[in-house]
Parts: sequence; structure tokens; C-alpha cells
Amino acid sequence: MKKIINTSNAPAPVGPYNQSTLAGGVLYGSGQIAINPATGDLVQDSIEDETRQVMKNIGAVLKEAGLSYEHIVKCSVFVSDMHKYSRINAVYAEFFDEDTAPARELVEVANLPKFVNIEISFIAVGNA
Repeated sequence: MKKIINTSNAPAPVGPYNQSTLAGGVLYGSGQIAINPATGDLVQDSIEDETRQVMKNIGAVLKEAGLSYEHIVKCSVFVSDMHKYSRINAVYAEFFDEDTAPARELVEVANLPKFVNIEISFIAVGNA
């Protein structure tokens, strides 16, 4: 069985998907972009602000599931410009301890939803 987990503290899905699905003790998080859930506005002042909002949105989904960033075992990061890698990485590092950070790939893509600069999905394991 699977359990759907959504929260109003992260952007609402805009299609036939949910923010996350829990199955077999594993939480699969849909890709998050930098939408401020309180206003519905995109946060795009800088790649740092955009990345930070994405990570906050992920944190809200994790919290709703009774988990934290420490429970993430894998992130998939999609970016529109690989030249922003170091700036994205610096913000990403604010949320994870280097010694226990999850597995990750960071891939440059041609376009992302709403033409944002970054989207991150995740897989977390815990006692939710």
C-alpha cells in the first residue's frame, strides 16, 4: 500500500501527481521548484534564493511525513545552467552534513517547469 503525503506548506501539485508518496517505509518526493507556497510566486531573485526556496519546500514535505533532511538518501537535481553549479552547491550544503549527505546527481536540462533554473526531487527513508 502507498500513502499520499501533501502539505499546504509546499507548493500544491499542478497536475496528476502528489508532493510525495510513502511506500514500504520509503518517501518518494516529487520535484520541487522555487514557488513560495504562501504567495504562489516564484522566487528567482538569485540562484541562491531559488535553491534555498526549493530546499525549504522539500523540508516542508519531509516534515509533513515526520522526517527531516537527514532521512534523505538520494536527490536528483536538474538545472538549466551548469555554470551555476558551485553557487547551487553552496546553498545545498547548508542543508546537509558533508559526511552524511545523500547520494545525488546534478543534470543540466534544456527547460524546467515555468522555466525555472532548478528543480530537485528526493527519496527519503525513515520511520514515518
